[in-house]
Amino acid sequence: MVLVIGMEPEREARKNIDRLLEAAGWKVQDHDKLDLGAGPGIAVREFTLDNGEADYLLFVDRKAVGVIEAKPEGTTLSGVAEQTQKYLNGIPKCIGQVKNPPFAYESTGVETYFRDMRDPDARSRSIFAFHRPETIREWLSDEETLRSRLKNLPPLRTEGLRDCQTEAITKLEKSFAESRPRALIQMATGSGKTFTSVSFIYRLIKHAHAKKILFLVDRSNLGRQTLREFQQYTTPDDGRKFTDLYNVQHLTSNSIDPVSKVCITTIQRLYSMLRGEAEFEEGNEERSGFDTGVTDERPKEVAYNPNIPIEEFDFIVVDECHRSIYHVWRQALLYFDAFIVGLTATPSKQTIGFFNKNLVMEYNHERAVADGVNVGYEVYRIKTEITEKGSKIEAGEYVDKRSKLTRQKRHEMLDEELVYDPNRLDRDVVAPDQIRTVIRTFRDRLFTEIFPGRKEVPKTLVFAKDDSHAEDIVNIIREEFAAGNEFCKKITYRTTGEKPEELLQSFRNSYYPRIAVTVDMISTGTDIKPLECLIFMRNVRSGVYFEQMKGRGTRTISPTDLKAVSSDAHHKTHFVIVDAVGVCERDKTDSRPLERKKSVAFKDLLYSIAVGKRDEDTITSLISRLTRLDREIGEKERKEIENVSGGVQLKTIINKLVDAIDADSQEARAKQMFKTDSPTREQLEKAKEALTDEACKPFDKPALRDTLVEVKTRSEQIIDEGSIDNLISAGFDDGAKEKARAVVTSFKEFIEANKDELTALQIIYSQPYAKRHLAFKDIKDLAEAIQKPPRNLTPERVWQAYEILERSKVKGAGAQKLLTNIISLVRFTEGQSDVLEPFPETVDSRFRKWVEEQEKLGRKFTAEQMEWLNMIKEHIGASLEISVEDLELTPFDQKGGPVRAYRVFGSELNWMLEELNEVLVA
Repeated sequence: MVLVIGMEPEREARKNIDRLLEAAGWKVQDHDKLDLGAGPGIAVREFTLDNGEADYLLFVDRKAVGVIEAKPEGTTLSGVAEQTQKYLNGIPKCIGQVKNPPFAYESTGVETYFRDMRDPDARSRSIFAFHRPETIREWLSDEETLRSRLKNLPPLRTEGLRDCQTEAITKLEKSFAESRPRALIQMATGSGKTFTSVSFIYRLIKHAHAKKILFLVDRSNLGRQTLREFQQYTTPDDGRKFTDLYNVQHLTSNSIDPVSKVCITTIQRLYSMLRGEAEFEEGNEERSGFDTGVTDERPKEVAYNPNIPIEEFDFIVVDECHRSIYHVWRQALLYFDAFIVGLTATPSKQTIGFFNKNLVMEYNHERAVADGVNVGYEVYRIKTEITEKGSKIEAGEYVDKRSKLTRQKRHEMLDEELVYDPNRLDRDVVAPDQIRTVIRTFRDRLFTEIFPGRKEVPKTLVFAKDDSHAEDIVNIIREEFAAGNEFCKKITYRTTGEKPEELLQSFRNSYYPRIAVTVDMISTGTDIKPLECLIFMRNVRSGVYFEQMKGRGTRTISPTDLKAVSSDAHHKTHFVIVDAVGVCERDKTDSRPLERKKSVAFKDLLYSIAVGKRDEDTITSLISRLTRLDREIGEKERKEIENVSGGVQLKTIINKLVDAIDADSQEARAKQMFKTDSPTREQLEKAKEALTDEACKPFDKPALRDTLVEVKTRSEQIIDEGSIDNLISAGFDDGAKEKARAVVTSFKEFIEANKDELTALQIIYSQPYAKRHLAFKDIKDLAEAIQKPPRNLTPERVWQAYEILERSKVKGAGAQKLLTNIISLVRFTEGQSDVLEPFPETVDSRFRKWVEEQEKLGRKFTAEQMEWLNMIKEHIGASLEISVEDLELTPFDQKGGPVRAYRVFGSELNWMLEELNEVLVA
């Protein structure tokens, strides 16, 4: 007996292949037991061909349609395709066969590759199992393959689409035409990802004749939201609703409607169906399926299910695809032989890797705000002592202890001291007054500072740590606002009575509730357009998740729809994040508030651009102001702006400003400018400068600047920034950025109000260099004026405020009591200086430059002359000016006073002092 060891692995592979074929509905036969009438699909083993022996020859309806090449487990299959192709060409003409049998499989029983030779540029792809004979029959009846049809889609009709949506669909369809199996679309939350999806799904069904499309959602309530999008979508060609033309099924049972064209479900229900489970509790879909298993490292494994074959769907769209779906649920997703399209606002590295780096669309928050697709945000910080430092309970005090599960309380004495830090708040320890202090501060400042001028509470969403924390917050909000139950509602998975979906509907469309408290049910995907305020009473470690939570506020809404639920709201120009835990201070996401110069008047911001101030903070602040303006004005005002800008639309102006600060745009310009694929840092800087100059050029025109200011004044609601002082003194930490902003704002307002009255300011602003003779008395008057009520400022306080807000631009210690520093402060505040440095340092740098210029002119100073010049320079730095009489003072008197100075410099002394007074101070 001879044992052929080398054949054993292949025999084992064939056993697995037989099993997979039979599961897919094929009858597997030996060559000598051939019976082509035994079923619609027959797989014949070891079939002799004209040029060899095929491991399996496949027959459908008695005709040969393809071959399978079997290899031992572990074989790399990419090099086997040529062998399979040879066998396809060697099928004997004497047996029944379709024209040029096209279907080629290579398999180890563990891994299987497939290609259809009729596809353009036919390319092997990995599949989970074999296709059914019925599917092969259906494919053969089509004149073209799906991939052929994807190459010839008609031009996209762009009516009703935003520019970003048009770009996303166009680039996605290019990816399909190239037969790329996976594509990722990144679009900012609120920019219309679902509408984009419905639009390209309609084209895939109508023009590419896709048989069925799977739309995977994060949670069941998002499935209902997606279904509404399909129901409301009006097709661009004949004007009928999508659901009038095609069946859309939102799965509420484990049964797929055979006539549905679109099937909407969650990943957890899909997994249940693949496992063959007859029922699945709908309540299991209310939690995020993509987040389930984040701490569970074991992927969910699936096996072939004959009732749901791998070809059930041609396309899979995965909404909110930024989370653990690619680890825990990976097999369920890769089960199907389908194109996969991911939708997300915040792709992680794992997400981009899963989609083979095929990121067909990048549309970030800043671009969406600039386009008016989204609104930006501002951060309002609330700090309390317990939130920041925790607290302690003395031993011997009586406390309530409450069950987390039942919330039942018992009263007992604490037998030892309990010291807790902020991380234990609302987990182990509940401090009701900490919650109350945050809510009361929000209530008291709501209509004066957060939403000044408003009278009714904007739609507000509070993020709590868990359901119990949410319960405490709801009760305290109702008490502090002296409101009934309908005013504030909890919307979590444990909400009883009203269904979460009904509560969401009310929050979205009705006057009540004004405030909703949630844990994470409304954190992603859920569309609440009237939402104007988010309160974070929980920290979030995941940057991606935090970006999604912030995204709840970015949605735009028409003024009419906004007023329907918030009658005193006129426009949704932005939303406010009320940060009660410092979550924004630990934000690792890319998007930031665009508005970085709130204290600078719009007119001054435009002017600073015109005179050449081009730093990123100034440009991003201008973008923020212009995008808000664009949302508030009508066509009449847009035409006015267009007329004075030389025919350039406001949106175009905004987008060019965005390009100027966008790294990708800078790189593209550098490549174009310098004809290189790898621009140097210097080339990137020059490209940035070119983009910035182009973007800022329209603001050279005074007519455009004046029109923008005039239009803004006409349409803008006035916001009183100065009232922040009360909030800081009432409940903010003394070192908070809010206090620093208030100090700088107050200083700015003081300058604006007094520039025509105080001599020092008049000289700085209006006198030519030759006549700028600042006297120390003028600076002293200026310092005394800012110290008077209601400002109560000092140069040191203003300097320290700038150190907090713009630390990278502040040089040296400003806390020293040197009155001349006020000159540096004024110049920095008004944009005349890019850095804030002590006035003596400015004088020093100008002095060095003056000395170098003198040396270039041939003037060489002796060591003694340089000693005197340095003393003169230091006197000017501290006292603003110098005269011959000052040479009688210290330290000059110790060197011989005016007599010695005349001997050192001769007749040039008077001229030199006059020139240094002008050059070093101007």
